[in-house]
Amino acid sequence: MAFEFETKPKFATFDMNGTLIRFAINDAISEVLGDRLPAEIADAYLRACKAYRIDECTGEYKPFHQIVADSMERASRRVGLEFRAADARAVYEKIPSFGPYPGVTEALNRLAEEVPLVIITNSDTAHAVRLAENLQAPFEVIISAEQMGMYKPRLGAFEYMFDKLGVTPDEIVHGSASPMYDLRSADTMGIKNKVYMDRGFEHDEHWLGYERITDIADLPVLFGLLRPAS
Repeated sequence: MAFEFETKPKFATFDMNGTLIRFAINDAISEVLGDRLPAEIADAYLRACKAYRIDECTGEYKPFHQIVADSMERASRRVGLEFRAADARAVYEKIPSFGPYPGVTEALNRLAEEVPLVIITNSDTAHAVRLAENLQAPFEVIISAEQMGMYKPRLGAFEYMFDKLGVTPDEIVHGSASPMYDLRSADTMGIKNKVYMDRGFEHDEHWLGYERITDIADLPVLFGLLRPAS
């Protein structure tokens, strides 16, 4: 495995939720709703929540707790489930407890020895800081949706990141588990060096020209820091 850079990247930038953090929001929703979410509609409801979250992210900016609430309310209407605002708030308040996927902390710390790390996340600022702390790795910059005034996949999120870091698209490597939220937009914005951390919840879109990995331990290998496992 090799990932050749024309020049050493100035930053390695990452999506956080679902890429580095196990973003277990469906588990949180199921736990909060409990028996009020009938088994026969649970899958349809949770799929609708996910679809409405990304739909809410593409409109005008609103705080993430409102994204959670509005997506749950719309999904509830769709499947005929009672919506309670208190449930949405309880789900939102569980988010800071989410932890990293196995191996993430070790891979990030190894990479940080050579390249500054950056997070660009759809979390609000308070949650972004707390979730980054859960990763136990050094980040030079944490960019939240609240700071940007918008969410990925909006192209302006990447424009904000370029300006914040003082870089051009060819000076970073961007990693994400989501072509939908991140990698399509990154490609459109001219980021050549991209890493798809395939977590199995989205389809491979290889035409976007990223390097696909399924084990986070391969991340430092892509940067030439470690030899691949034999």
